[in-house]
Amino acid sequence: MQKMAEPLGLRNECGEGTSGAPALTGSCLADNRLNLDVYPDGCRRFLQLYKEQQGEVVQVEFLRLSSNDYLLDATLGSLPHLKHLKSLVLKGGHARDEFGSCQHGSLRSLPADFGNLRYLTHLDLSFNRLSTLPSCILHLPSLHVLLVSHNRLVTLPEDFGCLSKLTFFSAMKNHLKYLPQSIGELSMLQDLDLSENALELLPEEVGNLHNCTELDVSGNRLSSIPDSLANLKSLRRLHLHSNLLVTVPASLASLPNLSRLDLQNNCLRAIPAEIQALPFVRIRGNPLREAEPFLKADKSTTRRLQRLCLASGEGSFTVTSEGCSVVLACGTRFYFPPGAASDPLQIHFRSLTPDPQWVKLRHHDVLLSSVLELQPHGVQFQQEVQLWMPYISPQTPHQHEVVVRTFSEQSWSDLRTRVKRTRKKCVAHCCVLHFSWFLVVSRLVQNECRVPAEGTLLFSSVDPDIKVIFPPGVTKEPRSVKLQVLPVSAQEIQEITANAECRASPLLYLSQDSMVDFLKPVRIQLPLPPGVTGLNLDRSRLHILHGDLEGQTWNDITSEVVLEFTHLYAVFEVTHFSWYWLWYTTKTYIGGIAKKVYERLRLYQVNFIALQRKKDPEQVLLQCVPKHKVDPVLRKLQDRYRGPEPSDMVEMFEGEQFFAAFERGITIDMDRPDCVDGRLSFIFYSHLKNMKEIYVTSPVDRKGQAVKGQVSFYRGAVPDTIPEDASRRRKGPDSLWLATLPIKLPQLKPRWDENLSPLSGFSFPPLNLGNAETGFLTQANLLSIARRVGPDWRSIGLSLGLTYQQIERIGYNNREDLDKQILDMLFSWAQQNSEDPDCVNKLITAMKESGRQDIADEVEAILELGRQKYSESIRRVGLEQESSTEDSAIA
Repeated sequence: MQKMAEPLGLRNECGEGTSGAPALTGSCLADNRLNLDVYPDGCRRFLQLYKEQQGEVVQVEFLRLSSNDYLLDATLGSLPHLKHLKSLVLKGGHARDEFGSCQHGSLRSLPADFGNLRYLTHLDLSFNRLSTLPSCILHLPSLHVLLVSHNRLVTLPEDFGCLSKLTFFSAMKNHLKYLPQSIGELSMLQDLDLSENALELLPEEVGNLHNCTELDVSGNRLSSIPDSLANLKSLRRLHLHSNLLVTVPASLASLPNLSRLDLQNNCLRAIPAEIQALPFVRIRGNPLREAEPFLKADKSTTRRLQRLCLASGEGSFTVTSEGCSVVLACGTRFYFPPGAASDPLQIHFRSLTPDPQWVKLRHHDVLLSSVLELQPHGVQFQQEVQLWMPYISPQTPHQHEVVVRTFSEQSWSDLRTRVKRTRKKCVAHCCVLHFSWFLVVSRLVQNECRVPAEGTLLFSSVDPDIKVIFPPGVTKEPRSVKLQVLPVSAQEIQEITANAECRASPLLYLSQDSMVDFLKPVRIQLPLPPGVTGLNLDRSRLHILHGDLEGQTWNDITSEVVLEFTHLYAVFEVTHFSWYWLWYTTKTYIGGIAKKVYERLRLYQVNFIALQRKKDPEQVLLQCVPKHKVDPVLRKLQDRYRGPEPSDMVEMFEGEQFFAAFERGITIDMDRPDCVDGRLSFIFYSHLKNMKEIYVTSPVDRKGQAVKGQVSFYRGAVPDTIPEDASRRRKGPDSLWLATLPIKLPQLKPRWDENLSPLSGFSFPPLNLGNAETGFLTQANLLSIARRVGPDWRSIGLSLGLTYQQIERIGYNNREDLDKQILDMLFSWAQQNSEDPDCVNKLITAMKESGRQDIADEVEAILELGRQKYSESIRRVGLEQESSTEDSAIA
């Protein structure tokens, strides 16, 4: 809920006289304001003023004091004499303990004659130690605004409803267990905030608050809400998240002005269809039954829907007008409602490795999934198809959110996404009307609004102190505006700049859907950098920086804007949008420093590892791992692999390409699809595995010696956006080099005598596993695969479906020769399954289940090469037939 904003332009109404004694200035008396909460001895100043200039002080209408002041009790007795007082703030939280937490004020009660302040309309007692609401407050006849948040209130007075003029009431962060029935008598109440209390139920009388526009009861213990809430016809925003709700009344959907309904993080297992249909409802974090969260069809229709569960290797399914639900082997799910497709439609799908040439990530985006391609592209469904995509749980801070991104109309756009997280998996849900490419990313939290000609206010949900104010007349036609914020800690700034005096505010990014500048200046409020306040501010050290869309250039626009300051904020006006950053430093040229910091914020610290399988040293695992994940990854692999220590730390961008090259007598299969000029190609994504297992060989004779080779990692190219200091380090002949790790191939006994056929003793007929379209595996292919299999052949055989007795017999019959054991197992399986069209996919699955991803990759590469040759032969035959037809026609 948006709280009441602090007034801008706070001024120092208490000046120092020539003798050092405080004195009220004439301008202060004109404004009738005293803002003394910014002084650590504000109460002392007030008492001295009241003693020396009582006649003037009693005319004050607006007074702010800190309740952390040790002279507060002595000051309270004087306040009832300020008969003209309209606004009184007695807040705590101005002091902090040794852990940096706000300290509550010492206020526990108010004097009885406090109720004589008959003109008081605004009272703020937040961050104090009130356990009961002082009874004198109920005698304030003009009170409109009452804030008692962050106290210790357990209950409210039974006659609380006598505050008939109250329009705003906030009691968040207390210990309230129930509400008095008289709360329904607050007929003028517009905003009611009771969040983060211990409420177990709401009285039916809450439904009498007919003028209420915003109700926040989130963070309580409510298991239900009264049906009378449907009477709140003025209600616009209803916050019910983080409760224990097991049901909600469907009548909430009938509220005519409702624009936000938050039901997240409750115990809802079912939600009425009327509420599900609301475009602004939020329901993430509920234990909803699979078919109920989003399906609007009735139960009988849902039960009749066909359910398809596709196995690994399948690449298509058919959707009819009756609808269906589909589950892919990778965990992706679809729901096609009845009527989504008017005619039977064949859907083709495949998972693609992200290519940075066309998967364009924005700054500070994090990729969380592979790319899912769905065909046919562009086909328009009659109803929305629901899509659930699994993704890797992001280890990103709270300023990020997860969205599904799709490619349409030659650009990528983000879909409205709901996220479901469990201990085992994370799933992103969205609705689409056509198919193309989809992926899951984590982006900076995005707040947006529609700016009408009348103006509006937009603030950040990451940092509510960041606000953008659009005045009336700012635009002729409504336009959409988006806001994103990237908090930057003081520690990060100091580490990158090596300057303890450099400080910066959060980064603010603004964008709009119009190419035309605003007709009037837009007002931006940013918090001052950490440790800087309006009291100790040195204006010569404060800089407003404007960055371009790519963050390549940062210009100091301090002299071009009018800066206003409060105790906590800086306010300025602009007419166009981009990046804005507030810096506080003694440096004169700040643009270069800001560029360096911005680019370093986008870099990840990583290490490379190169490990060899203990049972088969020719199988090598390569991986690029973020620095904080290196130890867990090595612990997971140490039982099966051995190798050198990880490389030194290097820095890489999300989506940056790099290569692995084997050197000094070690080679790999150059026909691999991911092999470019003899080097393996990788793309670094911080939350994906960035791992490949490959089979290496040596072109030299290894009978008498081991081979001491190495693998080196290189960048694909120096990125244009690389930091200046890093670019300098990379100049020269090794500008693209990243790291080098040793690889040692030990002296090996030949697996079989090359003069003898490896199939000696076997009389299998020629084999062609698979089919022409998907690609064959021949006898030669199986022989190549057999060379890669080692002592783990038994587990592979069991995964292929051979019985334990068969495995034991093969081992006994060939007990003196490991090579014959492997060949017997592999060709026995091949002979038994030669007629099965899906046997090749079963072989790939068995290799993966046995931990031999390298062999699975090799089989898939063989199949891909076979498919290409088949397609080329079909085209060639087609051309020959066309040529023959033309020759016949000419003849």
